[in-house]
Amino acid sequence: MNALISVSDKTGIVEFARALHAMGVRLLSTGGTAQLLAREGMPVTEVAELTEFPEMLDGRVKTLHPKVHGGLLARRDVPAHMAALEAHGIGTIDLLVVNLYPFEATVARAGCTLAEAIENIDIGGPAMVRSAAKNWQDVGVVTSADQYAAVLAELKERGKLSDRLRFALAVAAFNRIAQYDGAISDYLSSIDFEEGQPADAYLPVRSLFPGQVNGIFTKVQDLRYGENSHQQAALYREPNPAPGTIVTGEQLQGKELSYNNIADADAAWECVKSFKLPACVIVKHANPCGVAVGTNALEAYSKAFQTDPTSAFGGIIACNRVVDGPAAQAIAKQFVEVLMAPEFTPEALEVFAAKANVRLIRIALPPVGGQTPWSQGRNALHAQRVGSGLLLQTADNHELQLPDLKVVSARQPTQEEVQDLLFAWKVAKYVKSNAIVFCKGGMTMGVGAGQMSRLDSARIASIKAQAAGLSLAGTAVASDAFFPFRDGLDVVVDAGATSIIQPGGSMRDQEVIDAANERGVAMVFTGVRHFRH
Repeated sequence: MNALISVSDKTGIVEFARALHAMGVRLLSTGGTAQLLAREGMPVTEVAELTEFPEMLDGRVKTLHPKVHGGLLARRDVPAHMAALEAHGIGTIDLLVVNLYPFEATVARAGCTLAEAIENIDIGGPAMVRSAAKNWQDVGVVTSADQYAAVLAELKERGKLSDRLRFALAVAAFNRIAQYDGAISDYLSSIDFEEGQPADAYLPVRSLFPGQVNGIFTKVQDLRYGENSHQQAALYREPNPAPGTIVTGEQLQGKELSYNNIADADAAWECVKSFKLPACVIVKHANPCGVAVGTNALEAYSKAFQTDPTSAFGGIIACNRVVDGPAAQAIAKQFVEVLMAPEFTPEALEVFAAKANVRLIRIALPPVGGQTPWSQGRNALHAQRVGSGLLLQTADNHELQLPDLKVVSARQPTQEEVQDLLFAWKVAKYVKSNAIVFCKGGMTMGVGAGQMSRLDSARIASIKAQAAGLSLAGTAVASDAFFPFRDGLDVVVDAGATSIIQPGGSMRDQEVIDAANERGVAMVFTGVRHFRH
């Protein structure tokens, strides 16, 4: 058996090659990989010796040769192929081990020039991978160090690779090539090239929206069905997902997640991780129906549940702190579909062990202090399918800060009202438009979501508060978009609100400001809105 090894990432390659050599496999290699294996005391034949042609053009041309591709592409079961190899003195290559130049990592680095990006476009590697993967019946192609163990295990057990493993390796190889080519296309088509730039020092300005989008997602699992039982569905994830997002979670127990479970869980998790204090979010049908902060998970949950106990039935719950025994006991009293947290204590796991259908998901919070949306656990872009098209926008990652508030009313909000306003605004960001959110004391008191009229959302929020036995007196209200008329303000003030936060920007802002002054309430503008469709 002949194995050609040419890797950019040399993680584990010495151990892998040594194991191959111990099984009698002849090692062929290129450049730096060959030098490394030789230094480690393994006999290795350089590709230049095999092809009888030296590497050239600073290594740009080294494996683009019939003695390489002929050895990879020849079908062993076709006599004419084997005769051609013999006639031209070409040996077969039975195992190809290649990982590609680090193009993705290079262009992700700050200060990467166009020249650096171009030099990290691998040519020979993808060509060999495609040849080997096409001829998967006869050639095993290894494109990741994660595959080394499985390959060695089969070679030790069977003396060769099974058809099943070779096919799986070929599929993985073509997937990797698709990812690689997609990344190159994304990068190059995001550049509006400027004439006359220096070839080696050009630092291109990249558009957020490339000329072609090549999103690559890998299937995590098939789902039982989609939004409805007559629809089919599956869950996919990006090759490199943002830390602390729903697809990075680990299910500890419970039934298989459904399409709707995952969608609602994502809404709950994205909301709860936006709070720095211990918080709990309860979501039903993609909308928060209860949100609160407290001193721990138990207090936060207890307050969040009070907002709308009826809607919380069968809801999705997310906590941004460890769920301990007392919190688990309180949550277990209600019917819950999914519970997410950064961690569960052994006592909490014991509580839910008696409720085998409850889905427990452990998700690590994103690291603190990240400098990019991705490192903070947030996607940079948001996509939505429309017919045969795609809407792409920057994600709504705006975080309101205290200095951003502009008081427009005669009455200044109190310190307590300011805190409630900021809390209400954070919740409103995750409520479907039109959104009206009443809050007080670090908890939601009434949530109105997804109505065609902002007035109806306000009325629904107050009705829900009444149904839960909550008083809206002295509450803060957030509206995700401006009040177009004063009637919306009158509805929330009539319900008991004393302070209001809204974007502003309406042609009738002054009318609404005058109404706030007439009613004696404090009102602040944010200058941004949070439509969520």
